[in-house]
Amino acid sequence: MDAIILLGAPGAGKGTVAEVIQQQTGYEHVSTGDMLREAVKAERPVGLEAKSYMEAGELVPDDVILRIVQERLALGDSEAQYMFDGFPRTIEQAEGLDRVLEEAGSKVSHVFMLDVPRDVLVDRLSGRRICRGCGAVYHVRNIPSKVENVCDSCGGELYQRPDDNEETVLNRLEVFNKQTASLIDYYDKKGVLERIEAAQPKEVTQKAIVDRLAG
Repeated sequence: MDAIILLGAPGAGKGTVAEVIQQQTGYEHVSTGDMLREAVKAERPVGLEAKSYMEAGELVPDDVILRIVQERLALGDSEAQYMFDGFPRTIEQAEGLDRVLEEAGSKVSHVFMLDVPRDVLVDRLSGRRICRGCGAVYHVRNIPSKVENVCDSCGGELYQRPDDNEETVLNRLEVFNKQTASLIDYYDKKGVLERIEAAQPKEVTQKAIVDRLAG
């Protein structure tokens, strides 16, 4: 079993990179959000416990999240390869994940930090527009629609999500930097952190990661 982690600020392109890695390698993209929803839907004991916190409007504790992760990893065989995106978020979660993997005879082999300058992130996020009808994603400069504010696919209205306005984006990036600084240091000291320049064309970023995994 092997595990890798993708780190990166909002707008760094983790989702797109994860999709390509999954297509071109043997790594399975696992999302804690998806695992949590599946555990709740299946009404497994840990899922019902998580549901009780969610219904109370509380954050699901780290130990519950880690048990859900542990259950998911137990479904794979010794050759399974997993890719985490957006998890862990804290040192406590990172240490917990290390324990879960160690019990499975594995460890985190690579942590890819997608580095993108702040001004590029702000431009990517604040310029994003979403179709109210089909959910298609556009960008006012990079991927504009043929007709302003009209979706090419379904003719729906394009809008800017509230959390994509510039002020909110700057706050989101500040929160990310504060939360992630210690996590980056944690994996750097373990010798598994690899910084990837992700402001370049996405194909270049994706190839850099796939090549490192192949090497």
